[in-house]
Amino acid sequence: MEKKLITILVPAYNEQEVLNMLYDRLKKLMDENEKYDFEILLVNDGSKDDTLKIMQELRQKDKRVCYLNLSRNFGKETAMIAGLDYCKGDAVVIIDADLQDPPELIPEMLKYWEEGYDDVYAKRKSRKGETWLKKFTSTMYYKVLQAFTKIQIQKDTGDFRLLDRRCVEALKSIRESQRYTKGLFSWIGYNKKEILYDRDPRAAGKTKWNYKKLVDLSIDGITSFTTSPLRWSAILGIIVSIVGFIYMIYIIIKTIISGVEVPGYASTMVVILFLGGIQLVFLGVIGEYLGRAFYETKGRPLYFVDRYNEEKETNLKVKK
Repeated sequence: MEKKLITILVPAYNEQEVLNMLYDRLKKLMDENEKYDFEILLVNDGSKDDTLKIMQELRQKDKRVCYLNLSRNFGKETAMIAGLDYCKGDAVVIIDADLQDPPELIPEMLKYWEEGYDDVYAKRKSRKGETWLKKFTSTMYYKVLQAFTKIQIQKDTGDFRLLDRRCVEALKSIRESQRYTKGLFSWIGYNKKEILYDRDPRAAGKTKWNYKKLVDLSIDGITSFTTSPLRWSAILGIIVSIVGFIYMIYIIIKTIISGVEVPGYASTMVVILFLGGIQLVFLGVIGEYLGRAFYETKGRPLYFVDRYNEEKETNLKVKK
């Protein structure tokens, strides 16, 4: 009976310190699970260190290892969709290269997949190696995002999950350039199963995420799945206008009754600065959505591939 093929998808950017450790643990897992055939698809997202060289060495050592070298750094979200475009498995496991997510959970994911679940995702019980500030901001972000959107966003989950082939095909059909894959996992639906685990610190190297990138990703998440900020801007604008109109009526009546008064400079400046600030915030919110529309209308390909394994890609057939 033909074995099912499982693709383990690993997006990587400057991960030379951990790739060999990751391979050792994945090799042990693959050798112990003879029920399935495996392929490891390593996606090099424009790394500047020896990440690509190590991928090539692993490919020479073990033909179950494939690598996809992108033409430059496109970001992790795009690297993941590139990997999904090239993966061949009946199911795909997405895992980071830094070993914060234990590969040893994959057999449990496969067990639930065989039971009929399409999306088996790992939820963190604890997050070792992260500061209290990062944990706090992450918690608050998910609360804000869930308040704005009608989609049930999975909390304390990352990209570590197993996806059935039909989930993969659904994600491949979504070609928007400003991607927020964590939200897309929820948006496509299908039969989901949660498993809990303790997240480890990085095995080696430094995180590639900083607060600027996290803020950018957060904004992408909110603007990708809801227009509530636009609606709330309009509501707040109406409230401010009503308050301003009432205050204007009050000034007119007071002037008719008491005579002309010279308004205070301080109160005038406060009102001007307040209204000016509100207007700039509203313009910023509108600008975020307008910017997303600007990028989407360009219709550019999401990425270009330099080579897939040993062969150079011509990019004559570009996946948009």
